[in-house]
Order: sequence, then C-alpha cells, then structure tokens
Amino acid sequence: MIDVLYFAWLRERIGAPKERVETDAATVADLVTELKGRSDAHALAFSDMSSVRVAVDQELTDMNTPLAGAREVAFFPPMTGG
Repeated sequence: MIDVLYFAWLRERIGAPKERVETDAATVADLVTELKGRSDAHALAFSDMSSVRVAVDQELTDMNTPLAGAREVAFFPPMTGG
C-alpha cells in the first residue's frame, strides 16, 4: 500500500486530498498509468503530465523513480517563486 497525495488543482479534479492505493507499480510513471484507470477524474487530472511535479517520500523526483519501499507519493503543480 502506498499513500498518494494530491495538491492544488489535482486535488480539485480528483475530489480528494489523498488516497491509499494498493499497487504493483515499479515506477512513478507506472503508478500514474494505474491511477489514470481509476476514474475519469483521475484520467483528466493526469492528462498533461508536463504540468505535474512529483515527490516520493517528500523528496522531489521524476517519473522514472522506482517505488520499491516508498510509503508516499505526492503530485502537485509547479511551484512559483514570490
């Protein structure tokens, strides 16, 4: 099981701030593919991955990051300075 957290417009589109997911995904990209299949809302939220950032266990990473041993994956839009 892995905790998946959603922030900003991803949370709004999916309709939940987080969910616990049972997955066999090897990488973040594999997890996204699984999540897209959960609902139309998930598919919409992940339709343009160029505008989504990811952190695994609270460390910024990329879509090729392995999930072995990971407890948490967070998805969020790019952050702007200010």
